[in-house]
Amino acid sequence: MFWGPTARSCPGDPHTPELSRGPLDPKISLWTPRPRSITVDRLASTVCVTSADYRGTVRPFVNFNPKSDAEFLNKAMKGIGTDEDAVLMLLTARSNGQRQEIKEAYKKSYKKDLVSHLKSELDGLFESLIVALMTPPILYDASLLNKALKGAGTNDEVLIEVLASRSPERLKEVIKTYKKEFGRKLEKDIMSDTSGHYERFLLVLLQGNREEGVNEGKIEKDAKDLFEAGASKVGTDEEVFISILGKRSHEHLRLVFAAYKKLAGTDIEESIKSETTGNLENLMVAIVKCVRSVPAYFAVSLYGSMRRAGTDDGTLIRVMVSRSEVDMLDIREVFCQTYKVSLYNTIQEDTKGDYGKALLYLCGGNDRARDF
Repeated sequence: MFWGPTARSCPGDPHTPELSRGPLDPKISLWTPRPRSITVDRLASTVCVTSADYRGTVRPFVNFNPKSDAEFLNKAMKGIGTDEDAVLMLLTARSNGQRQEIKEAYKKSYKKDLVSHLKSELDGLFESLIVALMTPPILYDASLLNKALKGAGTNDEVLIEVLASRSPERLKEVIKTYKKEFGRKLEKDIMSDTSGHYERFLLVLLQGNREEGVNEGKIEKDAKDLFEAGASKVGTDEEVFISILGKRSHEHLRLVFAAYKKLAGTDIEESIKSETTGNLENLMVAIVKCVRSVPAYFAVSLYGSMRRAGTDDGTLIRVMVSRSEVDMLDIREVFCQTYKVSLYNTIQEDTKGDYGKALLYLCGGNDRARDF
């Protein structure tokens, strides 16, 4: 029997509801998942970390033993049928780095590739989610971009999301991994699949040459240049937008946007929407949103992936996996504040089965609007 996630508060932080996967053991302050068909006591969930610097919902498990976890997963997949509850509860209670250690231990103990074994035992959306969780973050981004650029047509939504939301340092690592994994240059693949100012902006972002800090002397000038490049004349000088939005630091751009609003009497997003169209518009707006707040950008993406006719599971998996160790607590907070419903409840209403359970564990807990 599966014991569903329930809300609880992190000791010392009443505003951070987390998941309980079973009874609290007062001796060790761990939440232990209930057994289903095999013993899972050693799968005790994550220790509550109260550091304000860490905003993920998936945390490194303190009492980590990769060999024991590998043995547990092998037993869960051994024989007829697979204990999916055991698989999802273990893997969502380990950080990505720890999952890589489990993969190595599994290979050493059983001479099998763990991911291949999981894929042979699981199916559908649950399989896709688990495979994503087992992929190192940099490789995951590289794989997303490769898939977005591969074959007929381009998945511009994924291309824009990754390049707009990742840091310059992260993108430099993605470029290296892309070349190593796929034997191709990411820059060339983007050039072959895109064109015009959209292509130019993507390449500027890929180069990762954002300035650091705030240049007080450029704030008013940048705001004026953006205004004169668009709203104040007929036609648009896209290169000015690309140069400023693609090269200034986020801290600097937030001040530029405030100065722009005073000058133009409107937000920069509205000017972009009136001056550009298509993928270039979508990319510029995504950059502005991420400059203002990356968690807010992903909260909107998650809401859009579920509050529509049919769930956009690709976006749902992509965001839940990529942000679970980064800023999921912040995304949850913005989601609840903006839409007056919790991310947890929204996922619960829109998904089902083992796939839904795993997403709820990645979500990390339920929220109430009045908590914020």
